[in-house]
Amino acid sequence: MKIIEGGVCAAKGFRAAGIHCGIRKNREKRDLSLIVSDCDAAAAAVYTTNLVQGAPLAVTRRHLKSGKARAIVCNSGNANTCNKDGEEVAEEMCVIAAQALGTEPERMIVASTGVIGQRLSVEPIRNAMPLLASLLRTDGSALAAEGIMTTDTVMKEAAVEFTLGGKTCRLGGIAKGSGMIHPNMATMLVFMTTDAAISPGMLQKALSGDVRKTFNRLSIDGDTSTNDMAVLLANGCAGNPTIDSDNADFAEFMKALNTVTVHLCRLIAGDGEGATKLLECTVRGAKTEETAAKVAKSVICSSLLKAAMFGADANWGRVLCAIGYSGADVDVSRVDVDFHSAAGTVCVCRGGCGIDFSEEEAKKVLSEKEIDILISLGEGEKSATSWGCDLTYDYVKINGDYRT
Repeated sequence: MKIIEGGVCAAKGFRAAGIHCGIRKNREKRDLSLIVSDCDAAAAAVYTTNLVQGAPLAVTRRHLKSGKARAIVCNSGNANTCNKDGEEVAEEMCVIAAQALGTEPERMIVASTGVIGQRLSVEPIRNAMPLLASLLRTDGSALAAEGIMTTDTVMKEAAVEFTLGGKTCRLGGIAKGSGMIHPNMATMLVFMTTDAAISPGMLQKALSGDVRKTFNRLSIDGDTSTNDMAVLLANGCAGNPTIDSDNADFAEFMKALNTVTVHLCRLIAGDGEGATKLLECTVRGAKTEETAAKVAKSVICSSLLKAAMFGADANWGRVLCAIGYSGADVDVSRVDVDFHSAAGTVCVCRGGCGIDFSEEEAKKVLSEKEIDILISLGEGEKSATSWGCDLTYDYVKINGDYRT
């Protein structure tokens, strides 16, 4: 398995594009994207657990009952959420895109991201769709990735190449997400494609199983979005024997999927609103994976710990505090904590108690762009990792006037 270029277009038979259609005021910002398979593809999706959900999610759920899809249409700048005509608009987006692509509206996946509670006019989308469809290309991943960005400061894409049944397969994707990120299903918007042949049922099993260990362990600010959605399309163009059971090929497919989703998690966490540092918390020595996951996410969600990381302050007591209220069954007297980065490692806690360490050395370690928070519970062999970012002044600035 190897990392490759191409993002959501790395797999055979997929094209993408993104343009500015007029939803966003800044004409230099793309705000409408298309991702298209050359043939019908098996489709799987996971959605936000927030009770307030964007209209596109309801429409996509209906369309994916067949387990098949042909394309994804997504706009940024407006979430199409909490609007009386929201589902009507989302369905119309599917009709417009389907007509331009020569497919059925029911084969369309639709998504929106942006401001909540403002009506989304479909006219800019209608007017721009013919041009957008004409711009579809096999190297269009970056354009589509730009078209789904909101407060993101960097484009997010990843792809891998692997082998199934003697056939070379590829899996890649794009994502958007910078704020309002504390998913309990998937995350923000993630669109992934593969040319591997896999049944809709096994594809859904793969996606649902993977997000539990990746996107569900990611948090920027503790807010679960109304429009979170992760989608995975598989068109079978690689020609491998179709995966229809939990076999060795399925295990290899899961490795490929996990490689892409972990990469996207790190990109999203590192691009948190106002963030200056990527935080990765790894918990080892747990009795169960659930315990390790609870501890890792509790630590990564701690506002106090996030603020300390912003200030390069080795305030390890905040790590212990977050472990204590995580709800995990942990013997604190066994807990060890280290901070690690490219500048080295500083040991700060052993057996639940502080130890002497150099504050100067700790400052160097915590001044890097990527910080590892390493926790050992000393009670078992299970582990889990969670991702997040530091909490800065700019987070408040960004969200203080997000709508206006």
